[in-house]
Amino acid sequence: MNEIQLKYGMNPNQKPSRIFMKDGGDLPVTVLQGRPGFINFLDALNSWQLVRELKEATGMPAAASFKHVSPAGAAVGKPLSPIDRQIYFVPEDMAEPSPIACAYIRARGADRMSSYGDFAALSDICDADVARYIKPEVSDGIIAPGYTEEALAILAEKRGGTYNVIQIDPEYVCAPSETKDVFGITFEQGHNFFKIDRELLSDVVTANKDIPEEALIDMMISLITLKYTQSNSVCYVKDGQAIGVGAGQQSRVHCTRLAGNKADTWYLRQHPKVLGLRFAEGIKRANRDNAIDVYIGEEHDDVLREGEWQKWFAERPEVLTAEEKAAWIATQTGVTVGSDAFFPFGDNVERARKSGVCYIAEPGGSIRDDNVIETADKYGIAMCFTHMRLFHH
Repeated sequence: MNEIQLKYGMNPNQKPSRIFMKDGGDLPVTVLQGRPGFINFLDALNSWQLVRELKEATGMPAAASFKHVSPAGAAVGKPLSPIDRQIYFVPEDMAEPSPIACAYIRARGADRMSSYGDFAALSDICDADVARYIKPEVSDGIIAPGYTEEALAILAEKRGGTYNVIQIDPEYVCAPSETKDVFGITFEQGHNFFKIDRELLSDVVTANKDIPEEALIDMMISLITLKYTQSNSVCYVKDGQAIGVGAGQQSRVHCTRLAGNKADTWYLRQHPKVLGLRFAEGIKRANRDNAIDVYIGEEHDDVLREGEWQKWFAERPEVLTAEEKAAWIATQTGVTVGSDAFFPFGDNVERARKSGVCYIAEPGGSIRDDNVIETADKYGIAMCFTHMRLFHH
């Protein structure tokens, strides 16, 4: 098959809509269930490239959770800690999730609010553990190189059998050049085949040159994630998992702030008071995410004062003060941050440091690189210059 008709384009008024191979060859994707739309396929194809490259770079199964052509999260398949299981709502009967399931659980857990209605991508065959976890989540679809029979049977029950399930040929390699039409004008460029690996991280420009293996892996994860994130973009990573992605901002420091705030929220979900929250009986995962977001957020006091807590919590939660939140965030450490283009000023490093960043990977090339390096040195941060921009539009 070299063409798939879509319901409509980016919006309902944009018809007709399809995906097809201009050379007349077969599409490398097969729709096993559902009817994916234009944006679904944009998410699916971008996210597949991301997880494929993550596995190639790290040797571990990888997953991503995409929304509007940018990752809400990405991760490799490291085992889940007891706290991971709690904050990501892993069912008790899922004793030891498979590595690919761990990857997706962690990818979706990076920013559960943004992952609401996501498109999931897996580097490996989708198994029953992934399917069981994703079944009760609000999600638009999934792409993987294959599916077990049990996984397909579980996914067939999701959304009345309309959940989008796409299989991609893992051996497919795209053409060396790509085109895009904008306002009736065709753009052409070479496909970005640039490989991100450890060699890219060899130019350590700070006084602190100690970057352990785990941090090198996190650097690669951050940069590969950024390669498929709408620019400008910055990504915070810890222990093989993106914990904050700032995408599509016009200002570099706004990317750093946005991603840093998301990383702070991810870490605040592990605060003892958050872990101790007791939810109302029957509350769904999405509502629990909303409740936690409100509890952590600035509107926390108003919600508690007005009695709104009763629709979410089994009992009135204890206040989490601004001072407690700041003190908890200050204990975060060992975080890596990547940037798709150079940091123009040291203020990006200042903001990143507040979210526990100890390692930075960025292209370098600013006329103020000396100021950026000086700021990193002030906090003992190890930073490497990759000398490669990773813009994606």
